[in-house]
Amino acid sequence: MQLHMAVFLAGFTGIFGRLIDLNEGWLTWYRLLITASTMWVFFFFAKKLRRIPSADILKLTGIGFLAAMHWVTFYGSIKYANVSVALVCFSAVGFFTALLEPLFLRTRVKWIELFLGLLVIVAISLIFHFDPQYKTGIILGITSAVLIASAIIFLKQLVARINPETLLTWQMTGAFASLSAIMPLYHYLFPTDYIFPNSNDWLWLLLLSWFCSVIAFQFSIYSLKKLSAFTVNLTFNLEPVYGIILAFVIFKENELLSKWFFIGFGIIALALVAHVFILIWEHKKNLPHAAE
Repeated sequence: MQLHMAVFLAGFTGIFGRLIDLNEGWLTWYRLLITASTMWVFFFFAKKLRRIPSADILKLTGIGFLAAMHWVTFYGSIKYANVSVALVCFSAVGFFTALLEPLFLRTRVKWIELFLGLLVIVAISLIFHFDPQYKTGIILGITSAVLIASAIIFLKQLVARINPETLLTWQMTGAFASLSAIMPLYHYLFPTDYIFPNSNDWLWLLLLSWFCSVIAFQFSIYSLKKLSAFTVNLTFNLEPVYGIILAFVIFKENELLSKWFFIGFGIIALALVAHVFILIWEHKKNLPHAAE
């Protein structure tokens, strides 16, 4: 229940992104401000923060910058298209992870995951070809998937030796600091008069930061104490599905999308189902080795 609650809360990320009137840059900046501040206070008093070397702080700052730009492009995809399109593009994370991980970490290529990810790319291109109105949103969504896939790959190198609370707090702090450094340039390139949230935006920002970041993260950590990493990774495949269903229910986006979106989404759903069965098969195959 805790794990599914974490995935369900993560599915609201896109919903809040559409409800908040700030542009994608300022939306991300305020989200990071609230999230990083909350984590420092919450984890400090919970005595979960640990000292780490300066080199690791610099690495986490770089990873945080990738995560920050992922959010900027993800929310940009929502602003220029809609929640459903942004989340469909988010489904390509698996493909880019399978493609980039061997390049960055010199690991073996997982051809099955690469093929399934390629199916997702084909589905997205199908939507793009027949729904050209979403061109900018899809380009931003694909960029968002590349950025978060890269961040996840680099983060794997630090997870084993830094406790999760410290790791995430420094990552969010690095994301906020690095985004703050480029915000003057960003604001110059994409000017807007609306940079101070109104009362409604503050409400959505607080809910987004506390529920979709801090609390969802805590649920994930608690569930890991009882469940295997395999089960957690398997369940997080549902995040885009939850998000798209929420967008259909709350914003009636299903009425605005053409049949090609649903054909493309159907292909992606099949790829996700196939990935689930592959993960189950690999998990069962590795069980005897784990017992030894």
